[in-house]
Amino acid sequence: MINSYKKHNISELSDHLFWDIDKEKISWDDNKHLIVQRILQYGTMNDWNILKTIFGIKGIAAIAMELRSLDPVSLNFIATISDTPKEKYRCFIERQSNPTLWNS
Repeated sequence: MINSYKKHNISELSDHLFWDIDKEKISWDDNKHLIVQRILQYGTMNDWNILKTIFGIKGIAAIAMELRSLDPVSLNFIATISDTPKEKYRCFIERQSNPTLWNS
């Protein structure tokens, strides 16, 4: 994984992913949760391919399992492509344990 960092710079990712953050201050190690979440939800195919090169499908899934929130489409995508059950993802578990008033 470390060697992949040298192949790709954060600046190669789409600008719209980090509109609210100085992209030059983001690192693959320190901000992996933020990077994975933003690319899963808003990334382009190029962003996705760079992410796959850096972390691999299983690595992306492992990071995504720790995320507190992820939209349902992105959750289904990463769960399906990595062949992992949605029930292993923190965002799925926490969503289920906090029902809204109209669902209770």
